[in-house]
Amino acid sequence: MTMEKVIQKAAVLIEALPYIQRFRGETIVVKFGGSIMDDEDGVRAILNDIAFMACVGLRPVIVHGGGKAISQRMKEAGLEPRFLKGLRVTDERAIGIVERVLNQEINLRMVEVLESFGCRARGLHGEDILRVRRHTESDARTGEALDWGFVGDVEEVDTALIRAYLDAGLTPLITPLGRGPERMIYNVNADEAASAIARALRARKLVFLSDVPGLLRDPTDPSSILSSLRLDEVEDLVNRGVISGGMLPKIAGAVKAVQAGVAKAHIIDSALRHSLLLELFTDAGVGTEIVGTQAGEARA
Repeated sequence: MTMEKVIQKAAVLIEALPYIQRFRGETIVVKFGGSIMDDEDGVRAILNDIAFMACVGLRPVIVHGGGKAISQRMKEAGLEPRFLKGLRVTDERAIGIVERVLNQEINLRMVEVLESFGCRARGLHGEDILRVRRHTESDARTGEALDWGFVGDVEEVDTALIRAYLDAGLTPLITPLGRGPERMIYNVNADEAASAIARALRARKLVFLSDVPGLLRDPTDPSSILSSLRLDEVEDLVNRGVISGGMLPKIAGAVKAVQAGVAKAHIIDSALRHSLLLELFTDAGVGTEIVGTQAGEARA
């Protein structure tokens, strides 16, 4: 390695220093999901970045989904995966598969990988901390009630165990499951779960790792990324169709979080190497930040 490259590496550390100082001791909730969940090397790279965050004094909390693993296990059991308005329809047989894949397979594996990077971590089953009610919605045209089965909306987050883990220097990895009033386990949209947890913890930041670089004005043009989005701009972009599809729950979760006191929410590309660190610890950032209507802190 040339001396010039060594100096460049040192310059990167110096650039990161004020951000490390600013966020040291702060809670950062990271929603981890999408197609990257099916890329073992990609998962390891992101968990390595999270281990770095913990090492320099941040308090990361991870909420993760299941990728295609749940759909694959359902097919193996003779169940055809079905989605309605972006949410997985989850009957009584399906919820058992969802719970097993999330809690007993993916969560355990991610904890093992994170600990292999020297980061002390613990898995948390979402149904132990999230209280939910059954998700209900009516068809906009017919008024007929739509049925997702065991899919829930978060009503309450018990943060005691999360805070205890953080205070003990552990990084929690949480599955997006909840428990309903009849004690049944419900599947929860991971974006909603992450937003609810960030609000309950009064986290400094909420970060959505996404399959796209951020919010794009033109979905076909990656260069049309909006680097910053104010709350008072969201409604217009929804009405114009700029915010649509899978971006809707992320933006909705981000808006709720910022309104509840989370300083900023971020949407970044999980496939971009070190995107999490670039967004948090550099001047330019790499994704879309969602902020209040008033000018706030600098980019990060």
